[in-house]
Amino acid sequence: MFKHILSKLPLKSSKAKHGEKREHGGTNNTIFDIVSSATSSSIDLGTNKSRTNGENHGNKNSKVGNSKVSSSSSSSCGSLPSLRDVPSSEKQILLIKKLNLCCVVYDFTDPTKHLREKEIKHHTLLELVDYLTCSNLEFCDETVMNDSIKMVSTNLFRTFPPQLHENRVTEGFDLEEEELPMEPAWSHLQIVYEFLVRFIGSSDIDAKQVKKYVNQSFILHLLELFDSQDSREREYLKTILHRIYGKFMLHRPFIRKSINNIFYTFIFETEKHNGITELLEVLGSIINGFALPLKKEHKLFLVHALIPLHKPKCMIFYNQQLSYCITQFVEKDYKLADTVIMGLLKYWPITNSSKEVMFLCGVEEVLELTRLPEFQRCMIPLFRQIARCLKSSHIQIWLLRKHCHCAIVITLRA
Repeated sequence: MFKHILSKLPLKSSKAKHGEKREHGGTNNTIFDIVSSATSSSIDLGTNKSRTNGENHGNKNSKVGNSKVSSSSSSSCGSLPSLRDVPSSEKQILLIKKLNLCCVVYDFTDPTKHLREKEIKHHTLLELVDYLTCSNLEFCDETVMNDSIKMVSTNLFRTFPPQLHENRVTEGFDLEEEELPMEPAWSHLQIVYEFLVRFIGSSDIDAKQVKKYVNQSFILHLLELFDSQDSREREYLKTILHRIYGKFMLHRPFIRKSINNIFYTFIFETEKHNGITELLEVLGSIINGFALPLKKEHKLFLVHALIPLHKPKCMIFYNQQLSYCITQFVEKDYKLADTVIMGLLKYWPITNSSKEVMFLCGVEEVLELTRLPEFQRCMIPLFRQIARCLKSSHIQIWLLRKHCHCAIVITLRA
């Protein structure tokens, strides 16, 4: 009944922040098209202008000791031949050289510096992605694995500049969605992310071998990147985290615990994070795969992390994903229904009518999965809260009161 009435309400829909999203980053041309065009044509790296001209990296501080640009590395990198043009006996050595070449991180704050070197690195990264896709046996070597993860870490793991979250949090329900800053070094970062996606997803690379490099420290750094303001980066991170969770069973408890810690910090300390929506999307898939009966650890995660996510003012940005995760729990164990409803009542908004509408929709979704014993345990406080809602003078809540008599008659007849 609520859903029929509330379907008329003018809730804001989330707009795509950077154009149409695609599976791994939301660009108009897929990275595979870029790789194919780069590897199928000969390119004079010494004369081409840099594609990164005009960009500012803006993130100088790295968490893994980025390589510094030197004249020796810049002058030697252009002389490396293509991996397809050398004998098989020399491919591994050349591959390691190219991986080390791509460990050089350039400063994008000055678009006039290192134009040729940036272009060389750009095409070297494309070549590495293409080579990993077509012939990845060399990547099974321990040294190559180590250098691959080193290259990824050096490029991706960085400190973000301070972000202005305050206005989005406090005025989020009335504020038109603003365009967030785009990552200026994306022309390099996107290819590194694509390399990591294919590296983790490769069936030829043994999980037992690579787990010493894709370790807990690596995963923590990846999770920190979810606070990126660039939605394209968060889309890649979502895909990579999901693949790591699926491939490395040893890391699954650690990943869940780390996400839990991010939620705790967000809920009870900062209320500032750009990646809550994406983390909840990953969790939706994880929860869907939970075996029955649910473990105590999983139930505690629902009570201590997911339900309190209704507390922050900016819940509007991730309400849909949060509702999906919670209903997944109730579908797997209907006995959790009263726990969820009582949790929603605990965080019920007092002065925010838009948020109150979301809570009513959430209660309806849970009630559809609730059985009589669980309903009886929570019906008195639930009806008291609904009665308070019916007294509201807000037009959105008033629509419920308009049909209240009909709802009571139907309930009594049932």
